[in-house]
Amino acid sequence: MEKIYTIPVNEAFDENGSCPFCRMKKKLEENEIELILGASMMEPDIRIKTNEKGFCSHHFELMFRAQKRLPLALMLESHLDLIRKECATPKISLKEKLSGVAAHTESFCQTCYVCERIEFHLSKMFETACLLWEMDSEFRKKMENQTYFCLPCYTRFLKTAKLYISKKKLPDFLDAAQKVEMGYLDELRGDVSHFCKKFDYRYSKEPWGNARDAVERSIRFLSGEGESLTEKAKEDEK
Repeated sequence: MEKIYTIPVNEAFDENGSCPFCRMKKKLEENEIELILGASMMEPDIRIKTNEKGFCSHHFELMFRAQKRLPLALMLESHLDLIRKECATPKISLKEKLSGVAAHTESFCQTCYVCERIEFHLSKMFETACLLWEMDSEFRKKMENQTYFCLPCYTRFLKTAKLYISKKKLPDFLDAAQKVEMGYLDELRGDVSHFCKKFDYRYSKEPWGNARDAVERSIRFLSGEGESLTEKAKEDEK
């Protein structure tokens, strides 16, 4: 177990109210965006990688929102230069030229420097969480106190556990993880059902309880935290 990851994993599990792995991912994303538009931007080895990998639309959007246009423009300048160079083909047959250009442009559309950085660290954090659960009784309590894991992270957590938790302790891990997940799933299903009933006049006078944001919470549970739907709605209203 790499000790460098034990602190952020423990810190994420110290909190509550949302998926701990989504919290880790969000923090990794924030750190990477800050670095790439700051200290890392002018490092030659980093620039070579960003030129080659580029960025996905989501991370281009986050960098644009960061209001650091000059660092972003400098990266775009060299990235566009590389794309221009790679898309220029020698005088060969039309069929070969089409295939060659398409292969180059496709490669630029399928990679993201930030995504790959996040995935590298996040995979280590999943591994660390499994190893901590096996070795640390306090961490087991933290896991039991989690509100939920989003469905994508829950699936990945179980798959990672199969690789890193001993066969002897794996049934206990699964029981603990399912207790958290099924408890929240039952609660969420009830809230969604009540949300639907509130549109029936017979239930119009009943209190909303926790059902008012049941749709948003269901989406976050099923697909991961990502950007807050409430925050996105506020942005759209501006």
